[in-house]
Formats: sequence, C-alpha cells, structure tokens
Amino acid sequence: MKALLIIDMLRDFIYEDGALTVGQVGKAIIEPIKAKIEKFREEGNQIFYICDNHAKDDREFDMFHPHCIADTPGAKIIDELEVRKEDKIIKKRRYSAFFGTDLDLNLREKDVEELYLVGVCTNICVLYTAADARNLNYPVAIYKDCVASFDNEAHEFALKEAGTTLGCTIL
Repeated sequence: MKALLIIDMLRDFIYEDGALTVGQVGKAIIEPIKAKIEKFREEGNQIFYICDNHAKDDREFDMFHPHCIADTPGAKIIDELEVRKEDKIIKKRRYSAFFGTDLDLNLREKDVEELYLVGVCTNICVLYTAADARNLNYPVAIYKDCVASFDNEAHEFALKEAGTTLGCTIL
C-alpha cells in the first residue's frame, strides 16, 4: 500500500496572513496536491496530514517566528484541502514527521510500504521527513510540483539532496 504524506499545508504557512507564510509558491501547489489526494483516494491508498503543532513556548521559536501554535487558527489545515474521517492527522513539534510521533506505527498498521511526499517547506519538514523515512527503509517519492519553500535555492538543494543522498525518487 502507498501513503500520501501532506506536510504542513497549514494556514500559518500557506495563507498570505500566516505567521510564517511561504508566499505565492505555497498557493501554487494547492491544486496539484488536491489532484494527488484524489488519485490516492481513487486507488484506495492512505492519506496522512502531517501538521506542525507547537506549544506557545516552543524552543523552535528561538529560530523561527512563532507559528502553528496548538489550538490556534494558524495551526489548522487550509480550507482548500478536504480532510475525511478515514484520513489520519499526525501532529508534530519538530521538522520530521517521524520525530516524537506515532507516524511509523500508523504506517505499519496500515501496511504502508511506499511514501509519497507533498507540502512545505521542501528544505525543512519535507527533507527531514524524507531522511527519517529512508532511515526506516521506506521507499520515498517526492512530487516536485507539489512541494515549495520560501527560499527557492534551498528548495532546489533539498530536492537534489533527497534524490542524490537519500535515494528518493523525484517525480
């Protein structure tokens, strides 16, 4: 079975008034992501929403402006993406969707053998999730038209690093 991991498609990252918006590039990947969600659902595959979800005093805010604080509007999945009851939501406090979460357990319980990544930011949460997934021996593919970052140079580096060093398939 395959799983689509939709990483941090949250109001604080995607909407212009978000606390840590990636800007227009974030909006540009919404429609391609919706198409991937529809395809994965048609094929009977799993959908996982990976959601940054921080405490008010999270140490990550020493580096980044406060964002995606638990139980605030900015931490919510964007309105354009439909979350269904069969989808799984994984809340995380660090870059990788695996660090300190039960993502791996959920994937194994669903017999997921292949991961496909979309979302933001390519060079942060997407890349570190890909790295941990590869360390856990999951084959990983990243849809390059469905990932974005506030820094295009870092975005391009991350795609290259994921393909070359991590062995991810870049689609």
